[in-house]
Amino acid sequence: MADYYGHQHTHHLHHEQPAPRSYQVVKAATAVTAGGSLLVLSGLTLAGTIIALTVATPLLLIFSPVLVPATITLFFLMFGFLASGGFGVAAISVLSWIYRYVTGRHPPGAVQLEYARDKLATKAREMKERAEQFGQQQISGTQ
Repeated sequence: MADYYGHQHTHHLHHEQPAPRSYQVVKAATAVTAGGSLLVLSGLTLAGTIIALTVATPLLLIFSPVLVPATITLFFLMFGFLASGGFGVAAISVLSWIYRYVTGRHPPGAVQLEYARDKLATKAREMKERAEQFGQQQISGTQ
């Protein structure tokens, strides 16, 4: 039975028949119809754009002393509201982090913050000791 299926499969591979002529004609007609329809839609869109631009240009020129400042104002208003919202979110995030840090919940980055704080405190102590030694040397040197 495997030989039967194997024979039939290889026979089919060696003798591929070309698609019927009517199938190719239908395929070509479909491609021409779709392409033509898209070309007509493209032309109509271009014509509509040109007509709209022709009608809108005088209106834009007449109202440009009002539209340009209004557009600039709207841009700055939107930028201001977005910046305000962003700063608000940042402030809430920072306050939330500080609250978690103060209450001992160890938010992300708390370990690095404590390490940096300890390192700064150590350096400050060293600088204080050096300053005291330098002060002692200056006092003993002047006498």
